[in-house]
Amino acid sequence: MTDRYAVIGNPISHSKSPLIHKLFAEQIGQDISYEAIAAPLEGFAATIDRLRSEGYKGCNVTVPFKFDAFNCATELSERAKAAQAVNTLIFEGDKIIGDNTDGAGLVRDIEYNHGVMLKGMRVLLMGAGGASYGVALPLLTTGASLAIANRTASRAVELAMKFPDAAIRGGSYAELEGLQFDVVINATSAGLTDSEIPLPTGIFAPGALAYDMMYGRETPFMKFARQQGARVADGLGMLVEQAAEAFYIWRGVRPETAPVIAKLRTLQ
Repeated sequence: MTDRYAVIGNPISHSKSPLIHKLFAEQIGQDISYEAIAAPLEGFAATIDRLRSEGYKGCNVTVPFKFDAFNCATELSERAKAAQAVNTLIFEGDKIIGDNTDGAGLVRDIEYNHGVMLKGMRVLLMGAGGASYGVALPLLTTGASLAIANRTASRAVELAMKFPDAAIRGGSYAELEGLQFDVVINATSAGLTDSEIPLPTGIFAPGALAYDMMYGRETPFMKFARQQGARVADGLGMLVEQAAEAFYIWRGVRPETAPVIAKLRTLQ
């Protein structure tokens, strides 16, 4: 019998997740179905109840429901607790297990697809919103030292204080003057509005990787990084890798991501 999964969001018609999981399933020979479901803005919990009653095995969750999914879960992974948000749900009997695969997807894309091993690296995370919460713990787990910069410095400090025993600090963009980083990650939404981010020149160490979580367009951050001589990457690989992590959680087997990333590049 075909196992059923879905991605839930609002809006959701643009989601690449059904195609990604279709390609994963074909690659490995798994008998699953995966669909995009638009939940009403006030109807996430009811949608989850319906899916469970219909025998679904799990689902992915995207905007604006990641916090609803966090509150809906009866059990949470350490990654989900650190992120304070859930993007992957597993249905096991009466249990709703919540996880967050965003950070794992980011780390795997940087390390395996871009060849930058993060242990000992100086990493700058731009922004202190939900995207940064989702990736901070996995980045720290690699052994990297992490700085967080945000326009409102107190929010960066607040996020850093959640990891008191780790090599992490938070502050303003102005405090970055004179510093250099091996990896700079844009976790802000500035690319959506083409807003400039006040990074000082010289922020990129020689050979640095500039990584924007957005994909499908050249953002002002990416343009600035190229001008500064950094190697630039977008977030398409993260999208595929976080999906592969969810697939692994559900199915116990990890698909090859490189051919799926290549396929999606041809569709952009």
